[in-house]
Amino acid sequence: MTPKILGLRTTIYKVGDLAAAKTWYAKAFCVAPYFDEPFYVGFNIGGFELGLQPEEVPVSKKLDTVLAYWGVENIQEVYQHLIDTGATVHEPPTNVGGELMVASVKDPWENVVGVIYNPYFGKEEKRN
Repeated sequence: MTPKILGLRTTIYKVGDLAAAKTWYAKAFCVAPYFDEPFYVGFNIGGFELGLQPEEVPVSKKLDTVLAYWGVENIQEVYQHLIDTGATVHEPPTNVGGELMVASVKDPWENVVGVIYNPYFGKEEKRN
């Protein structure tokens, strides 16, 4: 039997100040958390989980290891909103082929937050 992978469900960002991060992410993503405990804050972003967990030992510099992209309809607008909210530039909006655009910012806790405009995603499912 071959295991069936269902797809991404949750992206978790580790933060040094959970209360401040909860406020920042609520403003950045324009949504209040649906789950709010001292050990975890969860947001429903278009049916997917954005989670915040406190770092045991806050760090000031994080490595870019895994990058998750949040789908958007207008990458320039969302990218500018994130910068205006207090994020810093990681990768400005860039065309990566056809109509595909990606961008990323760093949140105040040095986590990389990616956004993607991908008009091709899901077209196969819609045809079936």
